[in-house]
Amino acid sequence: MAETKRIFTFLLRFLAFCTTLSAAIVMASSRERTTVLALSFEAKYSDTPALKYFVIVNAIVSIYGFLILFLPSKSQLWRLVVALDAVFTILLTSSISAAMAIAYVGKEGNPNAGWLPICDQVRKYCNQVQGALIVGVFSVILYMLLFLYSIHTALNPILLEKS
Repeated sequence: MAETKRIFTFLLRFLAFCTTLSAAIVMASSRERTTVLALSFEAKYSDTPALKYFVIVNAIVSIYGFLILFLPSKSQLWRLVVALDAVFTILLTSSISAAMAIAYVGKEGNPNAGWLPICDQVRKYCNQVQGALIVGVFSVILYMLLFLYSIHTALNPILLEKS
């Protein structure tokens, strides 16, 4: 039973690592150049601080997720993992929220502020951003599950003694 839980946790952490890494890569590679009314412009993630924040947070959480994969199951550092899971879950949540707000403005515009939507002109860019955000939502869900499982494991010493 304990071995099954360990394998399940490893697979969940590996999946979380893959989603954060792919979200960062897809967002970081999003760019498109277009011409509208004889004006040429390029849309790229690095033009928006919220999207840069999204990439940075996902990259940091990917590194953390990769390192945790190699942490021995008997290590005392697993108690620290509970706190780190909480911190990284909060960071992922804030980065996805900020990125989604900017993506919404890019897609719908804001008539009150005079901001026009850009997704009609740069569809490839918007599709890549949308894909990164979808994968980012999955990574937030996975890290929330990992955080809840970490709390459950840390608060239940009987599980720790049996494993």
